[in-house]
Amino acid sequence: MPTLYPPIEPYDTGMLDAGDGHRVHWEVCGNPDGKPALVVHGGPGSGCRPGARRWFVPERYRVVLFDQRGCGRSTPHASDLRAGLSANTTEHLLVDTERLRELLNVDRWLLYGGSWGSTLLLAYAQRHPERVSEILVNGVTTTRRSEIDWLYRGVARFFPEEWERLMAGVPGAGRDGDAVAAYARRMNDPDPMVRAKAADDWCAWEDAVVSCEPNAPSGVYSGRATAARIALVRIASHCFAHGAWLEEGALLRNAARLTGIPGVLVHGRLDLSSPPDTAWELCRAWPDARPVTVGDAGHLGSDAADAEVLAALDRFAGRP
Repeated sequence: MPTLYPPIEPYDTGMLDAGDGHRVHWEVCGNPDGKPALVVHGGPGSGCRPGARRWFVPERYRVVLFDQRGCGRSTPHASDLRAGLSANTTEHLLVDTERLRELLNVDRWLLYGGSWGSTLLLAYAQRHPERVSEILVNGVTTTRRSEIDWLYRGVARFFPEEWERLMAGVPGAGRDGDAVAAYARRMNDPDPMVRAKAADDWCAWEDAVVSCEPNAPSGVYSGRATAARIALVRIASHCFAHGAWLEEGALLRNAARLTGIPGVLVHGRLDLSSPPDTAWELCRAWPDARPVTVGDAGHLGSDAADAEVLAALDRFAGRP
């Protein structure tokens, strides 16, 4: 495993009043005069983790991390049914991100993220290209409805038994029904036992999809703390049931807006959650992006993928 940089603590933290009753937790670590970089976490609904600070040369980067609405240390937390989701959409998250940039007085920043984080950062960069210096994606996802359908139906051909258990959690959805929307309804059921069971079933499916990866730990989704697991599934099912509120294929069609922004797209060839064709399509539409396909990596990465991420961030640290 490549050596990450030593653990560091934030030198500044706060809560962004995002409106709609939401407060978004943020932190900054590294060098206050360093190159600004923003970590955009996945999920949606996972929250940022302290380990994300360790990817960046602490003397060279000013690293900003934030928990998107409803998860991590942001409030209200989506594990509480009283926390509504109507003001938790892609548009809200994009506005939050730009407000955070303004609050921290950042002119331009590097964007780093993967999975759902890549969708959000790509949408942000296409809206505010003048505010982005570089982009590094580790696991490309654009959250097209076709990608959502693959993850919650298409890939079932590899895991028929596990998919049957997933569908058993939403009786009546049917093999050709919308399991994602059905789970989104379950995650808003007034009965906490119904919500807990739905979250368990969803996470068991996510664990199954990554189970063939050579570097996948067991229970990577199911092993999360109860509140974090409930928030993740409630937010993710809400987002995916609405196609992330994006026109189908918009992030690929609008990739030309990223022209002039250097990008590195690290993607695992064994990624069944987000197959590599999306990364390839994005590279074809964005001439300044460099594809890096890692043979032994899946959605959860590998030592080789980690080394590529570290190398790219080290290279970007030297750019003005």
